[in-house]
Amino acid sequence: MYKKCIKRLLDILLSLLVLVLFCWLYLVLAILVRFKLGSPILFKQARPGKNEKIFNLYKFRTMTDKRDADGKLLPDKDRLTKFGNFLRKSSLDELPEFFNILKGDMSFIGPRPLLVEYLPYYTEREKLRHTVRPGLTGLAQVSGRNTVDWDTRFEIDAQYVENLNFLMDLKVIGLTFRTVFGHTDQVAEDTNKVEGNFAQIRKERLEKTGKLK
Repeated sequence: MYKKCIKRLLDILLSLLVLVLFCWLYLVLAILVRFKLGSPILFKQARPGKNEKIFNLYKFRTMTDKRDADGKLLPDKDRLTKFGNFLRKSSLDELPEFFNILKGDMSFIGPRPLLVEYLPYYTEREKLRHTVRPGLTGLAQVSGRNTVDWDTRFEIDAQYVENLNFLMDLKVIGLTFRTVFGHTDQVAEDTNKVEGNFAQIRKERLEKTGKLK
């Protein structure tokens, strides 16, 4: 009952509550992002959701559009400002994802949605992460976030799906507050570098073990 309907009902009610109560914060952040980092204010990217249905995930932008002499974007570390780093470390950049939750693309709790191009590199067990809505936060994130290797993250995601219940989600919410406000296990990574290496590393490993379908 919880997994099929109560969880979604709670997502709708809580996301509406957050959007109404903190509309002033969204406005303040939007203005700051516009003047400090430029436009568009929101960063959007295609991600796979439940049953691998593709949706656009929204965040506040955290980097500028600085380019080199040839007009190419500079590396992430050169475009990530102090303000952008603050947004990432405080997780304020993820506030627009509450609109994704309200729409039904995401849930408060679930496996984090990764890039679409990763889809061919999951094992059958790891594909369990796409049988539920992806989350704003998840068990893998509060179990180490950026300090845990990919294989461990995906195993934790699979275990979450297999044991999904109200108490589990309540536990994740509590650990999320501790992680965010305690500033633990949070690393501002070069996203392009990390995600660029991910697919190739996973492909090579899975081909060697014969797990790539």
